[in-house]
Amino acid sequence: MFYTGFSDEAGESVNEQIDATLALGWQFIESRSVNKQNITDIPDIEFDLFLNSLQKHGIKISCFGSAIANWSTHPRSEIDYENSLNALRRAIPRMQKAGTRFIRGMSFGIARDEKPDSPELEKIIFRKVQSFVNLCEEAGIIYLHENCMNYGGLSFQHTMRLLEAIKSPSLRLVFDTGNPVGSDHHVGSPPYQKQNSWEFYKNVREFIDYVHIKDCILIAETGGIFPELKYTFPGEGDGQVNRIVKDLLKNGYDGGFSIEPHLSVIHHKTDDASPHNNQFNNYVSYGQKFMEMVNQIQIENNYSS
Repeated sequence: MFYTGFSDEAGESVNEQIDATLALGWQFIESRSVNKQNITDIPDIEFDLFLNSLQKHGIKISCFGSAIANWSTHPRSEIDYENSLNALRRAIPRMQKAGTRFIRGMSFGIARDEKPDSPELEKIIFRKVQSFVNLCEEAGIIYLHENCMNYGGLSFQHTMRLLEAIKSPSLRLVFDTGNPVGSDHHVGSPPYQKQNSWEFYKNVREFIDYVHIKDCILIAETGGIFPELKYTFPGEGDGQVNRIVKDLLKNGYDGGFSIEPHLSVIHHKTDDASPHNNQFNNYVSYGQKFMEMVNQIQIENNYSS
């Protein structure tokens, strides 16, 4: 088991991300963006400089936090598909250079102009995600699907349908503890109930290779893609973080716990202007509180670290 996190939530620059990681005593980051650009989109020379800076401080990239097939893409859009495919093609040699096995990806945004899980649309989604997974398999890397506002995030049943349709050792899951809190459980007829983090987790547990630590409380629906959520420190919201982490450790989980605080920066909000020092301090505090939670679980249950 190791600690890592979306270090761009500590700061935009490589120096801020390094400083926050070292302040926590960690050796890994989940790399999503640097200087406001996704890690798959920056020029090669900038990536090399970024990677060299990390390596000088003994920091490794545990996962590429790509935007491939994310909530903003439409499953029918060929432009969105080609953009995602090209992002993956750019990412693969960078991952190989960095020695990174995992890339976070999704299964296209939830279609709002039609039934998001019709058999016909599912075929399109499965075919496109299959092509991503095929590239990963050829390159020896793992496509980690995240339960977010995407097809696979409609419910744990949809995640399982995706896994069953694409049977590959290169398709595994990153489970986000906080995302179910604000997500509808798209099973049966509307109005849908909200998902339950524990229920989602326990039904996909055997396929999880990596975990995003996020916690929050649902405030209100917005009529948009994302509801209004109050993000909290781990264990203070409705993501059942403590229960899930305890179960993972009980079952010998040895993957990464990647913090995604969202306390200062939400990457689907474009108007966020949180002061840099606040971002940095929140990120470090979040990491410290999560380590305290894990340590307490280990002590109370006699789990090895």
